[in-house]
Amino acid sequence: MALENWNIDTVHSTIGFTVRHLVVSKVHGLFTKWEGTFAFDEESPAKSNVEVKIDVASIDTREAQRDAHLRSGDFFDAEKHPHITFKSTAVSRAANDHFEVTGDLTMRGVTKSVVLDVELGGRQAHPQMGERVGFSARASINRKDFGVSFNQVLETGGVMVSEKVDISIDIEATKAAASKAA
Repeated sequence: MALENWNIDTVHSTIGFTVRHLVVSKVHGLFTKWEGTFAFDEESPAKSNVEVKIDVASIDTREAQRDAHLRSGDFFDAEKHPHITFKSTAVSRAANDHFEVTGDLTMRGVTKSVVLDVELGGRQAHPQMGERVGFSARASINRKDFGVSFNQVLETGGVMVSEKVDISIDIEATKAAASKAA
């Protein structure tokens, strides 16, 4: 197998996150507008790469007031920093169908290296949708590392929102059409 280009099918994919709220529960959210492409070589993963661009204003936690607050300067500051981006810098095999994808995550104008634990879900040919591939990825980041430091101390001593953010990504992609030689 050689390096293959893929287009992420955002209709069949999700970029989500979970953060502990009020110490006792977790709030789940996702981004509804984003795009990305990647090249993947299963036999030589180091040749692989991925790029994703997320529209911060598309954040959805199923609560309009909270989403508006998350878009504000207290959190993502979507007006000044409308996109979150990820660009891989290294890909390596961690186990049979597991890979480590290291890359630069940029949020609020701050870029930090992040490692994604990625699982290859498989490949499937579809008569109408073409060849498909699926991946699931997980990572945890500290939001303060990216300048997202708003919080509120609770009477009991805990905080309203944890610093740790768990990221979960589920991707389905379509094999890009091969370029024709001119």
